[in-house]
Amino acid sequence: MSLSTDIRPVFSELFFLPVYTRMPLKFGGETVTYVTCARCKVKVQNRDGREADGWGETPLSVTWVWPSSLEYEERHEVLKSFCVKLAEAWAGFESYGHPMEVGNEFNTKHLPNLLEEQNVGREEPMPWLAALVCNSLFDIAVHDAFGNLHKKDIYQTYNSQWMNYSLEHFLEPAVDSDVDFEGKYPEDFFAEDTPVQLLAWHLVGGVDPLDESELAGNEPEDDYPVLLSDWIQTDGLKCLKIKLRGNDPEWDYARLLKVGSIALEQGVEWLTADFNCMVTEPCYVNTILDRLCAEYPRLYGMLLYVEQPFPYDLEKERIDTHSCSARKPLFLDESAHDWQHVRLGRELGWTGVALKTCKTQTGALLSACWAKAHGMTLMVQDLTNPMLAQVTHVRLASKVGTIMGVETNAMQFYPAASEPEAEIHPGLHCRRNGVVDLSTVSGSGFGYRLKEIHRDLGQSQCSFGD
Repeated sequence: MSLSTDIRPVFSELFFLPVYTRMPLKFGGETVTYVTCARCKVKVQNRDGREADGWGETPLSVTWVWPSSLEYEERHEVLKSFCVKLAEAWAGFESYGHPMEVGNEFNTKHLPNLLEEQNVGREEPMPWLAALVCNSLFDIAVHDAFGNLHKKDIYQTYNSQWMNYSLEHFLEPAVDSDVDFEGKYPEDFFAEDTPVQLLAWHLVGGVDPLDESELAGNEPEDDYPVLLSDWIQTDGLKCLKIKLRGNDPEWDYARLLKVGSIALEQGVEWLTADFNCMVTEPCYVNTILDRLCAEYPRLYGMLLYVEQPFPYDLEKERIDTHSCSARKPLFLDESAHDWQHVRLGRELGWTGVALKTCKTQTGALLSACWAKAHGMTLMVQDLTNPMLAQVTHVRLASKVGTIMGVETNAMQFYPAASEPEAEIHPGLHCRRNGVVDLSTVSGSGFGYRLKEIHRDLGQSQCSFGD
């Protein structure tokens, strides 16, 4: 099958933008003080030779995608080199189609081979999650370029008018369900009403000071808050995500109580708990939840869901989680690589999926469709997305319909990084009255309004194609 609107990528250009945190950010057992944002331009061409550019971006969050004892910088350089490899591969990718079709073919047939090549001779291979994150900016850029070529908001093209194949071409339902994807398209699973404003979830990191007793004396002296209560008052926050250790139950419980007490004092309404993939058996989570329910029922009631307690390799770590999800909704995050992993998660007892655009726009939409068709709840979680990455991140949340709002924390850890983009999209790069605002997003593709954003990208790392 083919449509006259089909495109293929013909050129790519890659940029690396260094970003330094104003406050350290803890992922698992590591603390991050800087990150590289990878941004790319991809040119696409239709069958008649018409061309348009698109842009994609994601932070290369080393500690999140590749937990390891290897030095941060060693893993960082591997991710950057893989981005260069991907830039060349995408520029020479000769598959025509809608971005969902082009992206899916690249993700499923070519990305595994490229990762295998990348890992030749490596004692510790780069994980699949890292490959997805490196690949996501190119996949996102192809979606953006398709919309720009046809002068359409990209979200208006996820239907039968623009796609060659319905979802049955991409997805298989669970064997215990009566779900049928024939004749269904991503648009059929979008929220009926697309909100312009979304409740913003604030990340309470594992090393974030909660009150003055936890100040170390080296906190930044700038125009942004440091203590949790100041963040709540300044941004009008109603939702807090609490990072826990997952291997220290007394610390985790005490952290829940301390954050919870501040939340109650400041009028926060909802909490979530993120155990950082560190838990190895359900009893750890269940004991904390049962104790919280018995001793502090109000805080237990405020806990909307629990996020990714267990190791993200679901196929290797097949932990039955039904006892946890019987207590609170249990959301896959790191484990939700693609819809097949979502399907396995459902079998193991997980009830929700935390989507991320950093696992590709194509993959996020397919996971969203599979999950919603099978009655699973959605959330869209942050990768501390600044700049352009924030636009695609929040747009996904507004379109797919989440359990509540969107996690967004780049303004906590590196607000200055997004200053050029914030001039055009102020409501996306700061939180006011507890929400982020998408009303400035407009035009074709993802609605970046890139020509109005004055950012110096510096010298490109590489370019491939015509």
